[in-house]
Amino acid sequence: MKNINLQVEDREYLCIIGPSGCGKTTLIKCIAGIIEPDEGEIYIGDKLVNNLPIEDREIGYVFQEIALFPHMNVYNNICYGPFVKGWSISKAENLIKEILNMMRLYDRVRDKPDALSGGARQKTAVARALISGSKLLLLDEPLGSLDAKVRRVLRYELKRLVKDLGLTAIHVTHDQEEAMSIADRIVVMRAGEIVEVGTPIELYMCPKSLFTANFVGEANFFIGDFVGEEDDYVKIDVGGKALYSKCKVNPEDGKVVAVIRPEFVVMKRTGPPREVWRGVIEGRVFLGGSVRFEVRTENDIMIAVKKPLLSEALRFEVGDHVALILPREFLLVYPYPKEGLEKAISIE
Repeated sequence: MKNINLQVEDREYLCIIGPSGCGKTTLIKCIAGIIEPDEGEIYIGDKLVNNLPIEDREIGYVFQEIALFPHMNVYNNICYGPFVKGWSISKAENLIKEILNMMRLYDRVRDKPDALSGGARQKTAVARALISGSKLLLLDEPLGSLDAKVRRVLRYELKRLVKDLGLTAIHVTHDQEEAMSIADRIVVMRAGEIVEVGTPIELYMCPKSLFTANFVGEANFFIGDFVGEEDDYVKIDVGGKALYSKCKVNPEDGKVVAVIRPEFVVMKRTGPPREVWRGVIEGRVFLGGSVRFEVRTENDIMIAVKKPLLSEALRFEVGDHVALILPREFLLVYPYPKEGLEKAISIE
């Protein structure tokens, strides 16, 4: 890691996302004291913890590799932290019951880890960390071993409990949907550095970097030429077609990259000639709540379009001729990166 500068607010639920190997787990292991940083300072509250042992940092940690006491049943694994810290039985019991109910582990309290599924072991590890009495909770892919439906339900319950207990949580995940749905703020990392920090809606609607635009959600990218300003909009030329944006940009060499999310692209049978891109649908994929189309335009550019299922989406078929409109208010424009677009957005 390099040039890491991050402040997490009290009682904030922060998610860290990024490609595999970008430093997400290394960062929280430094915070936990598992890895000693070569330089820099780490504070928990107003306390410098660089030389503080792990057990004195007052953190709860859920590892990516599930780590339970194999000789203890679920109940004793979860109770371990509170009882070691000398909590009263009544205080511990009430919280343990709430955690067991939330994690749906009540009927497994007598089972040992080797009798549990991977998902049940992970839920036990999360439960043990939640009732450790710590104010800071570090979660490294805490829901990674659960099936998709259980994971979706549990992530909301996890955030609710963290908020109810007044904890601060730093949650590492590879699941962007998970991060977008539960985080107060998201940290985007790449190659050991923090690329961008913002709320989920900020990172999705107005990412500051091309990498974030590509990594968070899906986006269409267009390389074009800066033409100038027209009626308070930036005008660019892409393959002979004009695009307009509210984004102010003044590139040194006149080259720019325009970006728009597929769900913001308007697809119709016809459209106004000034701002329409005509094309043919080459692909259609059903995604559950939406349908994703791939449209090849007249100037040979492939544009992804997403339409809600309850709209006229199912009326469009592969081979249909359509008109696309790229609304000005949703079109983002960036200076063309010196290293090239492909390298700028690469997750490798």
